[in-house]
Amino acid sequence: MGLWLVLGPAHAGKVALLLERFLEVLDHDPWLVVPNRGEVERVERDLIRRRTALLSGRVGTFDDLFEHIASGAGETAPVASEAQRALAARRVIATVELERLGRSAATSGFVDALLAALGEVGSALIEPERLEGELGLLARGYSRQLAALGLRDRDGLRRVAVERLRHDLDAWHGEPVFTYGFEDLTAAEWSLLEALSGRTPVTVSIPYEPGRAAFSALGRTVTDLSRLADGQIEELSRPASSPLPDALQHLEQGLFADSPERGPALDGALRFVEGAGARGTVELLASEVLLLLRGGVPAERIGVVCDAPERWRAPLDIVFGELEIPFAIEHGLRLGETALGSALLNLLRYEWLGGGRDELFGFLRAPFSGLERRGVDFVEGRLRGRAISDPERVEAESERLRGASVPALVELRGASDPVAGAEGVLRLLMRNAWGLESPPTGPDARSDAGAFRAALRALRDLAALSESTSEVVRPEDVLAALERTRTRPAASDRGVVPVLDYERARTRLFGVVFLLGLEEGSFPRRVRPSPLLDDELRRELGGRLERTDPVARDRYLFYTACTRALERLVLVREAATDEGTPREPSPFWDDVRALFAPDDVAHATRRRALSALTWPLESAPSERERLRALVRIDVDDPTGAAALASANGWTRRLERARAAFDRPTVLRNRHVLETMSARTVFSATELERFADCSSAWLVERVLDPKRIDAEPDPILRGQVVHTALNRFYASLPRELGTERVTHENVDAALDLVRRCLDDALESGVRLDLTDLQATELRHTLLADLEGFVRDEAASEMAFVPRRLEVAFGSDRAAPELQRGVALADDLWLSGKIDRIDIDPFSARGIVQDYKSGKGAHSARDIDRELRLQIPLYVLALRDLIGLEPLGGVYRALAGKRLTRGMLRASAREDLPGFAKDDYLDEEAFWGQVEGARQRAADNARRIRAGDVQHDPKGDGCPPWCDLWPMCRVARA
Repeated sequence: MGLWLVLGPAHAGKVALLLERFLEVLDHDPWLVVPNRGEVERVERDLIRRRTALLSGRVGTFDDLFEHIASGAGETAPVASEAQRALAARRVIATVELERLGRSAATSGFVDALLAALGEVGSALIEPERLEGELGLLARGYSRQLAALGLRDRDGLRRVAVERLRHDLDAWHGEPVFTYGFEDLTAAEWSLLEALSGRTPVTVSIPYEPGRAAFSALGRTVTDLSRLADGQIEELSRPASSPLPDALQHLEQGLFADSPERGPALDGALRFVEGAGARGTVELLASEVLLLLRGGVPAERIGVVCDAPERWRAPLDIVFGELEIPFAIEHGLRLGETALGSALLNLLRYEWLGGGRDELFGFLRAPFSGLERRGVDFVEGRLRGRAISDPERVEAESERLRGASVPALVELRGASDPVAGAEGVLRLLMRNAWGLESPPTGPDARSDAGAFRAALRALRDLAALSESTSEVVRPEDVLAALERTRTRPAASDRGVVPVLDYERARTRLFGVVFLLGLEEGSFPRRVRPSPLLDDELRRELGGRLERTDPVARDRYLFYTACTRALERLVLVREAATDEGTPREPSPFWDDVRALFAPDDVAHATRRRALSALTWPLESAPSERERLRALVRIDVDDPTGAAALASANGWTRRLERARAAFDRPTVLRNRHVLETMSARTVFSATELERFADCSSAWLVERVLDPKRIDAEPDPILRGQVVHTALNRFYASLPRELGTERVTHENVDAALDLVRRCLDDALESGVRLDLTDLQATELRHTLLADLEGFVRDEAASEMAFVPRRLEVAFGSDRAAPELQRGVALADDLWLSGKIDRIDIDPFSARGIVQDYKSGKGAHSARDIDRELRLQIPLYVLALRDLIGLEPLGGVYRALAGKRLTRGMLRASAREDLPGFAKDDYLDEEAFWGQVEGARQRAADNARRIRAGDVQHDPKGDGCPPWCDLWPMCRVARA
């Protein structure tokens, strides 16, 4: 009887000694308690290797031991699952009136925080009655909820097990107990070991050396166990001859020492890697792993240990996937982070929480919907193009366009209750994705199967609760349970590189270990105290609730992780962010480097800067990266690059890469050129856009890409304003009995323009705008139009707007205007003039062009920026419409509503009130008009020839241009 304590540093043989003693007492059916379920399987395999067959003895976790003891207590209440615990917590939060915690209770993470705090209190064997305040109300309400559901939580089971072991002689029959991997025992675990040690031999193994800073976090546990052991302590020393490299031995002995001695040469046993950006850091890590795999190291002998696997999951998936490195993250995912779970939750949120288009199509686009992706994209494009997002409109329009309802929604709505509906949909989703013909294989199938099992467990737990207690499980309860559900961690198979956190790495050994994420703030981790259990409350409650120093705890975990490597240890850190901001190293990084000579450490450090866009050729990890490195060499050494390409069969690829830097941009497709050359009529706006940049013209006018998400953008605003003003001036003589707006009729004109705007919005906006969007659109346009009308009333010009929306050069124009304006032989101009103001007493006129924005071009800007619209419209006014042009102006409708353009100085008295610089003498005025005609003709000839280049006006592309992803940039 009693407790034996086995102490010693890493690699002292503590676990091996424990396993041998376990095998020696197999006749007594011993228990071996290990830290987690994954360790159970590994220990069982290790025991089988040591003994051909095991006909007795048990290997399990502390939970297995508690459950085994409590099973004889006669209590039949089942243990609540995580889904059931969350349901009880949600219900007590909804029923208890909270003040201090009221706002926090409304957040999504409060349930998790509450369950974690209650779990700690329960593990400390503290009754809910001891808790005061709102936490006490919640704890007691939670206990009542579980009782009402006919359940008990795992902490209650532990309490039953401890009490039975203390008072029931039949609770234990002398089976020896061995345990390892527990450095910080809860009150329940401590009480269990204390009670067991009075009935049977108990052996506990802990890594510990007195006086070492690396083990300071274990001081309280070792002191308590030593007192219980009463002198039965066995201290193991390091073996005389260790298979570890000298550098790793020195690291194990000297880490965190106050005055460490310089260690031996590293000799490749210890390396340091510094990358830039998360992906750049993982790329460096992957290149090291790839070298090991190609050198014959089995994948399972390589371990990647990091502070938070979820933080590194995305870059690991991308980089390791590209390099085809097999790996498994031994960390469960939330259901929503899996493909199947995301599809299921999107569907349930749409149906039960009133989700919109994003939720519905997040489900429909997934392979689990059973619908063809092409058809889904078509429907979504139509809805997004009309800005339809209201749930009822989304579903109605989707069914109309598809001609059928969504099968999963039919299944969900036809279920008898939410749990059955969710389970039916879950099974339907798996059938849609994988069918029933043959068992699916591969990593995607395994991932979906794991998510399916996790979701099914949660749903069955809720279903069992509903059946046994007649409790009504609401849709939001089902959704909340599924959102909290986690898949079980992936098992590390042979041929797979395991990725795990520091906690799970404590009991594992690898040939090579990579410690990832050694930046300041990442590890040691920042302290995150429990929002419900502060340090003062922990001290007051006792029960081993007081936490050890978190830095000391991380120091011990780091020491343990460093000792998991048998051949090589590689420390990896992110030296700079993706934006180039430097990141300080973890103090643990510096502690390791301080143990060895600086020159040796520098030689063993590998870095890659953020500016290094390619790898050195000799260390490029893949074929693609080697080719990119070759092209980089070609810039400085074309002869050497050609020789390398010839030796490796890359000559053709190198030639293609060289040609890419001198690619012509002129259109060459025969069918396109035939279409271009056949054109004879060109609009003023497209010729002006061509003058801005021919590549921009090609994208906008020929490729004509459409915006996926419709929104009230400047183009729509301009269309509505043009329609409103056209109706306004067309109605002005009939409604007000005059052709102009004056001071006397300005109020009536304002009322008229409001009505015209409402008519234009009703007929011209075919989008499902929200109330806020519709109000904002009308408010801003009305403000612009009212200001415009007041400007009209204040104008001194006597000309009246008699010609509106005058089209020319097209079949829709008046017969006399259909031929357009002659630019050159066989080249004609088309367009539409917004408004022509005419002198009531002569055949003279002025062109006005509305601009929905704030800017307007002066006479100087028209010439300098190659503006064509106003000069060409002046030409149309003279040569086609038959009026003497006195000028043309741009009318900005927003901002300060500028009016600028080009006017004949001889008409200054007839056209008062314009900027003085916009009045031009006859030679300058007609020179600009004829110059615009010549430029338009030249641009038209280039279009017919397919001469499309990257030729923006000025010094380069303007910052506002968003066409660069499709731009035909000429490379020099």
